[in-house]
Amino acid sequence: MPNCFELAAMFEINWRVASALAVLPYTVAFLLLSFLQTVKIASSQSFIGINYGQVADNLPPPPSTAKLLQSTSIQKVRLYGSDPAIIKALANTGIGIVIGTANGDIPGLDSDPNFAKSWINTKVLPFYPASNIILITVGNEVMTSNNQNLFNKLLPAMQNNALNDASFGGKIKVSTVHPMGVLKQSEPPSSGSFDPSYGDLMKGLLEFNSANGSPFAINPYPYFASRSHTRPDTLAFCLFQPIAGRMDGNTKIKYMNMFDAQDAVYSALNSMGFKNVEIVVAETGWPYKGDDNQVGPSIENAKAYNGNLIAHLQSMVGTPLMPGKSFDTYLFALYDEDLKPRPGSEHNRTGLTMVYDVGLSTTIINNYKEPECKISEKQNTKLKKLNRYHKN
Repeated sequence: MPNCFELAAMFEINWRVASALAVLPYTVAFLLLSFLQTVKIASSQSFIGINYGQVADNLPPPPSTAKLLQSTSIQKVRLYGSDPAIIKALANTGIGIVIGTANGDIPGLDSDPNFAKSWINTKVLPFYPASNIILITVGNEVMTSNNQNLFNKLLPAMQNNALNDASFGGKIKVSTVHPMGVLKQSEPPSSGSFDPSYGDLMKGLLEFNSANGSPFAINPYPYFASRSHTRPDTLAFCLFQPIAGRMDGNTKIKYMNMFDAQDAVYSALNSMGFKNVEIVVAETGWPYKGDDNQVGPSIENAKAYNGNLIAHLQSMVGTPLMPGKSFDTYLFALYDEDLKPRPGSEHNRTGLTMVYDVGLSTTIINNYKEPECKISEKQNTKLKKLNRYHKN
């Protein structure tokens, strides 16, 4: 008798990833919210990526993760660090890899030329180009870390010759990742502007991005924004659900969802003369579970946000100020990080088992047994034929 995973293979279930794939290696409840789907193969989406955090003690081994990612249409993965085992496991998969230096590495990158050379020699050179490293991020959300030392050393660290000499003809870019808190104003979107307290540093960072063709990477989270908005339609606005829309009084553009309202980032870049710098959404997502005192996290809301976001990106409609394109967008996150000392909404994804489905699967991983499913003999015959097809 076939198990549930084999039955799912017959109909093609889509892995719903961002906030998303659950994966306790051996014993986790198998929760499928969209179990039977029309048979289809999801096309690769080069602009859809996933964040891969490691603040956990129960993560699957890197080769299992590489296999999991290959079963989806995800084409990029962002690491917060530069774990050689993960980088190696992703070799020859074609998946674009973003690796990062820790915030604590920034002083060394700024002052010690040998530090950067050693980092490149251990984190990049042994693996590239078999492992498709596309971007090195220097630190994460440094601008709002309240650490003046890191604040002052960020740009020189990014300018380190060793990092840039290892760009392999510009194929590996260097940048950093910002929170939405670098904006002083975000409403209406046409009035977006950076906090003037970051003025000189932000200008220097954007000059670096522009000169090197590297992206401005930012972490927009409509979930967090929704907690500070009291309008009745705020949740629907965040989840891409039908609303009357919100008018930008300057441009007379009506915004139908909060993700598009991140046009404020484009406006901020434009106001400083850098409208041509590419924007990358380094993190976005919606929690499917939170602490008792948190309002908004749920499987239904997470599925709505991530599923509708992916559909929006796939449509290539873009945003009102940036029409006809999709940004590289990294969903948060591949796994739960159970050791994060943060609210439950920030560490609620772990395992190789799907929590909910947002339509990113291309194949099915059969790496452990599930409870048997009762199906008809006719369905079983079709299943056997399908399994032979996949094995061939």
